[in-house]
Amino acid sequence: MNHKLKLALVQSSLVWEDPEQNRLNFEKLINNISEDTNVVVLPEMFTTGFTMTPENIANDEGAKTVSWMKSIARDKGIALMGSISFWEDQKYTNRLFFVSDKAAPVHYDKRHTFTLAGEDMVYEAGKAKLIVEYMNFVLCPMICYDLRFPVWARNTENYDALIYVANWPKPRIDAWDTLLKARAIENMAYCIGVNRIGQDINGYEYCGHSAAYDCLGNQLCFTEDETVVYTTLERQHITATRDKLNFLGDKDSFNLVIQ
Repeated sequence: MNHKLKLALVQSSLVWEDPEQNRLNFEKLINNISEDTNVVVLPEMFTTGFTMTPENIANDEGAKTVSWMKSIARDKGIALMGSISFWEDQKYTNRLFFVSDKAAPVHYDKRHTFTLAGEDMVYEAGKAKLIVEYMNFVLCPMICYDLRFPVWARNTENYDALIYVANWPKPRIDAWDTLLKARAIENMAYCIGVNRIGQDINGYEYCGHSAAYDCLGNQLCFTEDETVVYTTLERQHITATRDKLNFLGDKDSFNLVIQ
């Protein structure tokens, strides 16, 4: 049984609505990963930036990106994850793909579309969480604005880690820092957040703050730079913390009604 899962968090600027160039840029960053890695995490909408005009992008670009992810996962022997603007069944979704060398791709559609930017008017909201088992670790991927909604993230599945991908702007970065730590503590799980940096075409600035926290809320890594940072999930930490502090055993029971 694997007792450790090694993650590479790729924090980068994005080229606006240019999937091909973004794929090339991220491929270079992935090829330069310097440490042994099992899972590579990319930001939200990593091929376009946080666009509300997905009609500017060819409808087949989503499929091209998934093929690209599959190729890298196969060649590197890793899993790769991040969200993209995706066209399917005559609608757009902000869709996170988890693509591994070991199984068929799976996906999660962003549940909480960002109404402040009108995302709810452009992208169809998701209706189900995604729980991924990879190398004997249970992961729960989510997207950006989902971070503000603790009921949706509640650890009812006994997952080992929450992983958020984001385009979280600089003016509200304190909320990002605080909520990532809170989600780790309340769910007694690792919590990882991967954000972008740079400025988009609308003038919004992003300062990164990609980070990882352990089950007690201790920060394991953090960066404001255009770089790759690394963190390791350790089975011993999860087991020892939950055995000593059985807070999840006292959690509330509820049924979530999806509307």
